[in-house]
Amino acid sequence: MAAATAITGFITDPADILGDLSALGEIREPANYPIDDTMIIAPPADGSNVKVIRGPNIKPLPINTPPAERIKAKISLKAGDNISTDDITPGSAQFSSMRSNIPLIAQYAFSRYDPDFVSRAKEFGTSIIVGGENYGQGSSREHAAICPMYLGVKAVIAKSIARIHKNNLINHGVIPLLFQDPADYDGLSLGDELEIDDSNSQIRSRKVTIRNLTKGTSFRTKLDLSDIEIEIILSGGQLSYIKKQKKA
Repeated sequence: MAAATAITGFITDPADILGDLSALGEIREPANYPIDDTMIIAPPADGSNVKVIRGPNIKPLPINTPPAERIKAKISLKAGDNISTDDITPGSAQFSSMRSNIPLIAQYAFSRYDPDFVSRAKEFGTSIIVGGENYGQGSSREHAAICPMYLGVKAVIAKSIARIHKNNLINHGVIPLLFQDPADYDGLSLGDELEIDDSNSQIRSRKVTIRNLTKGTSFRTKLDLSDIEIEIILSGGQLSYIKKQKKA
């Protein structure tokens, strides 16, 4: 009978199995936890003489520069609607080994959409990408913002930009502009030279007028950005913004 009770009955007192638990009530969290950092070599406090050791296929992350007061750049790509991050940078296993080598993977930017983009962007030096609706949709591939930035793209002008890709553009200092009138998209052509005067003030106002020097026209764009995102863009990206904040 006792064995049957142990199997089928309910245990109401944990002490029946665990024994006396009163000692647990005496346990207190220590004021300080011991830290064993014997395996860590701390860098100099001022950051001097720090050498980052990288393998041959790992290159430093390229850092953008703040936008010039006068941006003058040609259109290196005019894309249609629903350009995905896969269209911008390839996402297959073939390219996964290049993820830490931006100069290498950037050579394949837009390779399946426009094979001439890379050579054109290099020829222009500084350029602007024009897109349709939902530019940058799909996976949140950060390289889809880094690679065009590395190739000199200073701004993307589109009818709409996918939310996560817009965030990645901001983080790397690429200006995400939206057509105020989507019909202005039709008036732009590959290779047109665009100009933005007094860019910093216009970016702060979130309303940017762009002149098409090739066709003698102008059109208006807007920025859907928070105050902090504006400062990040004007700093040249998130890393430069943080560095500036730490110096302040």
